[in-house]
Amino acid sequence: MLRTEAPARRNEVNEVTTRPILPPLAPIAMTASLRDRAYAALRQMITDADIYAHPDEIRLDEKQLSAALGVSRTPIREAMTLLEQEGFLRTEPRRGIFIVRKTKREIIEMIQMWAALESMAARLATTHATDAEIAELRRLFDEFRTEAPADHLEEYSEANIAFHQAIIRLSKSPLMIKTTDNLFMHVRAIRKLTISQKDRAARSIADHMHIIDALEQRDTELAERLVRQHSLDLATHVERYGDFLD
Repeated sequence: MLRTEAPARRNEVNEVTTRPILPPLAPIAMTASLRDRAYAALRQMITDADIYAHPDEIRLDEKQLSAALGVSRTPIREAMTLLEQEGFLRTEPRRGIFIVRKTKREIIEMIQMWAALESMAARLATTHATDAEIAELRRLFDEFRTEAPADHLEEYSEANIAFHQAIIRLSKSPLMIKTTDNLFMHVRAIRKLTISQKDRAARSIADHMHIIDALEQRDTELAERLVRQHSLDLATHVERYGDFLD
């Protein structure tokens, strides 16, 4: 379904030999708002794509997307225009439309912004979240109590991402949720890519348990500090080992 182009610059270290693959698309129902439904489907596909797991950029083919979604090219084109305006896609004359990849410096800045927002979300969660909602955070990691996260990296990676999304939601702040939405695609992709590096999975789950303890104890200052440091540790990791991003 995909055609890929090699970026102008490539760091040979950590280069993956497999080709980038996008998540599958399902045909969308014929409604009066095909553009909006195409937009939602394409945005979800882009969010789920592992855009940093491969050295090649991901190029989108309008004709193939149209066939996959079962609609004409017009709503696809309109949806892609919206996604480009929001910074998810970029058009290169005579080359095509590509999913936007951020540089190493941009990724670090996005993680730092996420750290500020998620730590405030944790602060708000200590006063706004119910005991049952906080208990759900602990249940995300039930299956890893007896087995090491490194033995089930794919499953742990998904739980890890769900944990950070849940912290934001527990703030009960619609504006904060919306603000982090555009950051999520890139931060998610980097979290998924780096979780297998330098024993990060084991350290990650330990951090998560301490964060949950602080939330359960309604310790506002500690919860905020632990969540901020957890994300800043990821930024430090990318600074040290993320040369493959450029």
